[in-house]
Amino acid sequence: MSFSDTTPIQSDDLTQKQLFEAIFQNATMGIIITDQTGKITLANKFALESFSYSEKELLGKRVEDIIPSRFHHHHVDYRNHYNAHAETRAMGTGRDLYGLRKDGSEFPVEVSLSPFKKGDQLLVIAFIIDITVRKEKELAEKEYERALISLNKEKELNEMKSKFISMASHEFKTPLSTILSSASLISKYPKENEQAHREKHVARIKASVSHLNSTLNDFLDFGRIENGKIPVHFTSFPLEDLLTEVLSELEHSVALDRNIQVSISAALIIYTDRHLLKNILLNLLSNALKFSEKDKPVEISCYQQGHSTRIIITDHGVGIASEDNKQVYNLFYRGNNVLHIAGTGLGLAIVSRYVDLIHAKLNFTSTIGEGTTFTLTLSDEKDSTD
Repeated sequence: MSFSDTTPIQSDDLTQKQLFEAIFQNATMGIIITDQTGKITLANKFALESFSYSEKELLGKRVEDIIPSRFHHHHVDYRNHYNAHAETRAMGTGRDLYGLRKDGSEFPVEVSLSPFKKGDQLLVIAFIIDITVRKEKELAEKEYERALISLNKEKELNEMKSKFISMASHEFKTPLSTILSSASLISKYPKENEQAHREKHVARIKASVSHLNSTLNDFLDFGRIENGKIPVHFTSFPLEDLLTEVLSELEHSVALDRNIQVSISAALIIYTDRHLLKNILLNLLSNALKFSEKDKPVEISCYQQGHSTRIIITDHGVGIASEDNKQVYNLFYRGNNVLHIAGTGLGLAIVSRYVDLIHAKLNFTSTIGEGTTFTLTLSDEKDSTD
């Protein structure tokens, strides 16, 4: 007789009890029947083998005897709740479930519950699937993913090292060559009436030393950030005073003979880390000046908006390509349209970390060939904590 044969099963062929017994004992999953108290009244061969018990040993035990002790307390609560709201459903949704073998070893399981009545007594059928193989496969996949991530990080680190060596050799070689050249040429102008020539080369030496100092500071700052050694001290101070200080530092380098337009209220008091904000502004303004023509203005606008202060820096320079938007804050990253301009690729990476440290927000908009606008938003932390 095939399974497609619709002929009714005759009592002399196979009784219902025998049919149930055949299905029950030959199922490829563990099946355990318990009463309302959690006492095991019946278990199939697969369940006995899974938990390493004989039928005599397992029947009469409580369910808590075949689950790890760390789940006992909660399991009793879950059983009481299930008895009050009995229905067919999966057990432990969103949680990892484990079975406990006779020898004390554990194995991961999936459990489905189904209630039925025997007279007035509520019984529960638990269908138990050993998912050890699946878990091992998932673990292997996770290990593979971790190894792949580690490999990619190592690859990125090697690429960063290569970029660093290339960038450092250029950033240090150029100013050092200028210093050596100018120092040699100064000796060729010993006469009093050649003072202008000497001053020109002294200025070149000073500019090169300033560039080297700035580059070294970038490296040191980023190293301190990565090591978590940047202290943060919030204080209240006039923004105008800090901005004046920043512009004064820049006027002898990138800001020399540049048109910088400033719009700020003299009464604007902010609450943040003065040193970190100064470095943020120095970096943003240096970039604005460096990546725009000398005859193009750089605009700074500062104003209060509710409980926050906005500092907007706009240049009319080369701009940032849209495909570079997500990478501008990456270490050593430089857009293809600025590779001919000296730079380390550290500035915005440092700025991004500093912005996080002072709990500020930094956004930008940019159009290639038209310029870039960076907007720094500082929240009044003092007001928010009072």
